[in-house]
Amino acid sequence: MNWDQIEGNWKQFKGKIREKWGKLTDDHLDTVAGKRENLAGKIQEAYGISKEEAEDQIAEWEKSQKDTK
Repeated sequence: MNWDQIEGNWKQFKGKIREKWGKLTDDHLDTVAGKRENLAGKIQEAYGISKEEAEDQIAEWEKSQKDTK
């Protein structure tokens, strides 16, 4: 699965993202609107981690979505 598929099905993935990053609110996810860079920024803010760590977490999550399909 690539990020274009996630972005295209954003409403479906919002719940899965909330499971992984519970500190993100619906308002955060509405602001993200499927954009990976925006998601990384929100994760970085909510969890107080570096941009690189947020990107690593997203990549790991994206890979796990591939495994569940």
